[in-house]
Amino acid sequence: MENPLVSIITINYEHPHVTCALLESLRHISYPNIEVIVVDNASVKDDPAIISRLFPEVIFIQSKENLGFAGGNNLGIRQAKGEYIMLLNNDTEVEPGFIEPLISKLQSDSLIGAVSPKIRFFHTPDTIQYAGIKPYTPVTLRQYLIGLGEVDSGQYNTSCETFSIHGAAMMIPVSVIKKVGLMAELYFLYYEEHDWAERIKRAGYRIFYVPDSLVMHKESISTGKQSPLKTYYITRNRFLFARRNIKGYNKLITLIYLSFIAFPKGLIAHTLNKRFDLAKATWRAYFWNFVHFSDLNKNQILK
Repeated sequence: MENPLVSIITINYEHPHVTCALLESLRHISYPNIEVIVVDNASVKDDPAIISRLFPEVIFIQSKENLGFAGGNNLGIRQAKGEYIMLLNNDTEVEPGFIEPLISKLQSDSLIGAVSPKIRFFHTPDTIQYAGIKPYTPVTLRQYLIGLGEVDSGQYNTSCETFSIHGAAMMIPVSVIKKVGLMAELYFLYYEEHDWAERIKRAGYRIFYVPDSLVMHKESISTGKQSPLKTYYITRNRFLFARRNIKGYNKLITLIYLSFIAFPKGLIAHTLNKRFDLAKATWRAYFWNFVHFSDLNKNQILK
């Protein structure tokens, strides 16, 4: 097909007006063959009905429970009919021509398994959030976004292979998903796209950054205030990622570092700052990994 069907999927959880802004930007894209799927992750406070009312062309799926980022997207993927899956955060807005470069890159080489566009901050539109990502640091698992916080003067305008996709905007062929499986739902929030990227690479594919495609992300440049929810899942899933993706001696060293350096450091820092809610979240996250061993390597398949 000259213009294969692209299924664009986004997750709504509260704040439907933010999702509507994304959908409005999608109405103006130049690519002619898309379907748009919105999965509402069991919003409680804000009625998401406005989405269907203002955007009747959208396929709206109401989840009965909050499935998290991975589970919500998986629900949408299972309903998608496209040859390519485009996952977008609902707090993004897109440039009119953002799809074509991603499709072109994927079609240029059958061994490219996933791509992400250049991402800039919406509220400071000349500033880069993502222009690829460096490999995680051995032992600590720290990852660094290339270009983060830099003014975009064209310094990252060359497409290149990159270590991982970005969760705010990523395109994957359905054929790849059928081989490697859907996103691992046990993460719920954070690290799931990096886990997916590791599985994609282990299957023999490569991941590319595509600068000719541009997405604007409304996430703040500053990290903002920490929350117990964010602290819990980032801490928990850093351990989980290591358990699922690091092998042999390196895995042992990494888990020792996380257990006896990173975990106590975070716990002490939160306690000294009198953020006892964050200290409690850190405790819960650490011990979750000791009591959850079943289905550690289980991934949902796409039939």
